[in-house]
Amino acid sequence: MFRLSRYLHALAHGAPVAPRPAPVRAGRGPVVIWNLIRRCNLTCKHCYATSADIDFAGELDTAEVYRVMQDLRHAGVSVLILSGGEPLMRPDIFDISRRAKDMGFYVGLSSNGTLIDADRIEQIVDIGYDYVGVSLDGLRDTHDRFRRKVGAFDASLAGIRRCREAGIKVGLRFTLTQDNAAELPGLLELMRAEAIDKFYLSHLNYAGRGNRNRASDLQHRMTRAAMDLLFETCWDDVQRGLRREFVTGNNDADGVYLLQWAARHLPGHVAALRRQLERWGGNASGVNIANIDNLGNVHPDTMWWDYTLGNVRERSFADIWGDTTDPLMAGLKARPRPLEGRCAACAERAICGGNSRTRAWQLTGNPWAEDPGCYLTDAEIGVSDMPERVALTPYRRHSRVDVNFPTR
Repeated sequence: MFRLSRYLHALAHGAPVAPRPAPVRAGRGPVVIWNLIRRCNLTCKHCYATSADIDFAGELDTAEVYRVMQDLRHAGVSVLILSGGEPLMRPDIFDISRRAKDMGFYVGLSSNGTLIDADRIEQIVDIGYDYVGVSLDGLRDTHDRFRRKVGAFDASLAGIRRCREAGIKVGLRFTLTQDNAAELPGLLELMRAEAIDKFYLSHLNYAGRGNRNRASDLQHRMTRAAMDLLFETCWDDVQRGLRREFVTGNNDADGVYLLQWAARHLPGHVAALRRQLERWGGNASGVNIANIDNLGNVHPDTMWWDYTLGNVRERSFADIWGDTTDPLMAGLKARPRPLEGRCAACAERAICGGNSRTRAWQLTGNPWAEDPGCYLTDAEIGVSDMPERVALTPYRRHSRVDVNFPTR
C-alpha cells in the first residue's frame, strides 16, 4: 500500500515519514488480511476471491479462528483486516471482532457496505472497529453493473453514511479499470460531499475474476491520468490543511510516478522525497503483507490465492511466514529481489521493489519477470535496449480509450 497523503503532508511540513516496520523475522509481524468467509451477497466482476452467495465447505470455525488469532499475536502481528467474501455474512463476525479488539489488534473491516443496516451499525459501533472500508466501483449505474445487482450502490452508500454518522472512520475502496476510469472524478467528489475520511485506489491485479477480466485493465496513459488527478486532489488537501487520507495499492510504480510528478510541480522537494520513497521500498508482498484465506491457507498477499505457503491448521503462522525454504518467499524477502527483464534493469527498483509479482506470474508463469502493469516509460526508469513489451501486456493491443481527468 502506498500512503500518498503521508508523503505529501511530510513534504509540506518538512517532516520525515516513518520507515516501513521491520519484517516478522526481526520480531514484528506483517499486516494480515484475513478472508474469514468466501460467501458474498454480490458477484463482483473483479473479485479476487471469486465469491458467490453459497456456503463454502471447510472454512475455519470460531474456535479455530480464536486459536489462530493467538498464534498471530505470538508472531508479532498487530493489524488484522477482516475480509471476505462479505465478512458480515459470517454469523460469528462480531464475536471474532470483539475477541480481536480485546487481544489488542488494530481491527479493520473490509465490506461491500450493503449489509451495514440499522441493526448492524449498532454492533459495529459496539465493537469499535478502527476502520471500515467499503468498496465502490463508480457511481450508481456503473457500480450496480460491476456488482451485478441493482440497488447495490444505494445500499453501500447508506452503509457508509451510517458509519460516518456513528463516528467510525470509513473509507472508499475503488478498483480502477478501463471500464470505470471515467468514474474517478465523480467518486472523489462523492468523497468530498459525504465527508468520507479515506480513499483507497486499487489498480487491477490479475487474480480471481480480475484475472479473467485483465483485458479491461487501464492502458498506461489512462493510469497516469488517474494518478495525476489523485496527486492534485491530495496536494490541494495538504495546502488547505485538510487531513483526508489517500492511498493506492497493487501498483508500486505509483511511488516512482509521484517522484516524477514532484519534479514537475515541487522540484525543491525531490531529493527529500526520493529518500523517503527508498525507505518505503515498494512492494511488501511476502514481507509486511500477508493473507489467510477462508480455509486457513496462507498466501504472500491477497492476490496470490493460487500459491499457498502452508495452512494454519497444520503449522503456526510464524513458521509458515518465516520459512524461506519456499523459493517464492525466499525471493520476496530478498533485497534486492531476483528480478528479470525490464524490472531488473530499472533504475528505480529501490523505490518500487519490483512492483507486483502477481501480474508477472499470471501472464508469464515466472514470478520474477517484468511487471506488465508498470505504466512508466523506459526513458523514465532509465531502461534502454529492452525487447518490445507488447507480448507481455496483451491489454495494450486493445483499442485506445481517451479519458482526460480534470485536475484541481
